[in-house]
Amino acid sequence: MKLWGGRFKEGESKLMEDFNSSLSFDKKLYKQDINGSMAHVKMLAKCGILKVEEKDQILKGLTSILGDIEAGKMKIEGDYEDIHSFVETNLISRVGEVGKKLHTARSRNDQVAVDLRLYAKEKAMDLIETMEELQKVIVKLGEENNVIMPGYTHLQRAQVVTFKYYIMAYYNMLERDKKRVKSAIEIMDESPLGCCALAGTTYNTDRSFTANELGFKKPVDNFMDGVSDRDFAIELIGDCSIIMMHLSRLSEELILWSSKEFDFIQISDAYSTGSSIMPQKKNPDAAELIRGKTGRVYGDLVSLLTTMKGIPLAYNKDMQEDKERFFDALDTVLACLKVMTGMLSTLKVKGKNTLKAVKKGFLNATEAADYLVNKGMAFRDAHRIIGEIVIYCEEQGKAIEDLTLEQLKKFSSLFAEDIYSFIDYENTLNRGIKKEIKQ
Repeated sequence: MKLWGGRFKEGESKLMEDFNSSLSFDKKLYKQDINGSMAHVKMLAKCGILKVEEKDQILKGLTSILGDIEAGKMKIEGDYEDIHSFVETNLISRVGEVGKKLHTARSRNDQVAVDLRLYAKEKAMDLIETMEELQKVIVKLGEENNVIMPGYTHLQRAQVVTFKYYIMAYYNMLERDKKRVKSAIEIMDESPLGCCALAGTTYNTDRSFTANELGFKKPVDNFMDGVSDRDFAIELIGDCSIIMMHLSRLSEELILWSSKEFDFIQISDAYSTGSSIMPQKKNPDAAELIRGKTGRVYGDLVSLLTTMKGIPLAYNKDMQEDKERFFDALDTVLACLKVMTGMLSTLKVKGKNTLKAVKKGFLNATEAADYLVNKGMAFRDAHRIIGEIVIYCEEQGKAIEDLTLEQLKKFSSLFAEDIYSFIDYENTLNRGIKKEIKQ
């Protein structure tokens, strides 16, 4: 059934019908659509536009449709243009002519806008909850593996850190991600229901009532903006893109660390795959897929930005293209967060290997330079001398702490016995990041 057929003499071509239909993807919004309709009907009765008995009949019909869908008794399929026509047509078949009054003082334009906002709010809360689960795993992984490892710049060993400190950097990234999503919820928390097609209605409706009924803090201020705004979807996909960027960076670390060249960690079999030809292979596919899906979410963001960039006010059919990209981005990031949570919860850290990498990387070189500075040498001179010592150590196959005091004095007479305790890695940590954590 078409909701708009009265103005047309000829029927829609089958090609256009299929091209125009959005039921295959906007059926995700069935719950939000029915809940929005229930709030709308209650408001119509409150304002005297519908009789109480009409309201009750319609609500009973909508409740039965929702129950049947969720129980699997009713499939969302068939010759319907969208989820709105599916619900309304089935309502009329259940409650009769009174069902046709559901759409009084409402347009599909404000209907889909409220559906999408309700869905966005729900999924945004899911994002926050899922990120918090990942954060709990990160904290536990760090607490159980407070071992020394190299920190890197330019992918070159730079300074000594702990695995706990390293992995907690991703905890902080997720903390910022949560703040962004919470901000997006705060901004989108306005109801467009009652805007109708673009300029409201001549009926005396109560938009504050429906806003409150649906859990919004207020109605939107401008009708035209209300029906044509998709900023909230773009912002949330933008937030998803940043989350995916963080997950992709962590995935890259896990891929590198699990290689035999690093051998810092072991990813469990549950999140790895093998090779069809090379029996020795254990591939970090979970991490690689997360890294790959990051580009997919970026594509969703660019797609929606491009769709919206040239649309005049108010609603245009182009905006039907918002949903598939929006749903895809949210589904993808939620799946990636859950996979990352599972992967980290089963991860094993090889503390002996991370310590070996520290010793091979001259990661106390900066501290050795600081030692000379503390003895009165200018930093640039100290930097040069330690650089010469590193060259010497590389030639001899030794670490700085392995050199004798006699060998060190060949480079500077300022070296004394206390150099060894000063460049000890544990002491270095106590003066640096551990001191910071305690403060």
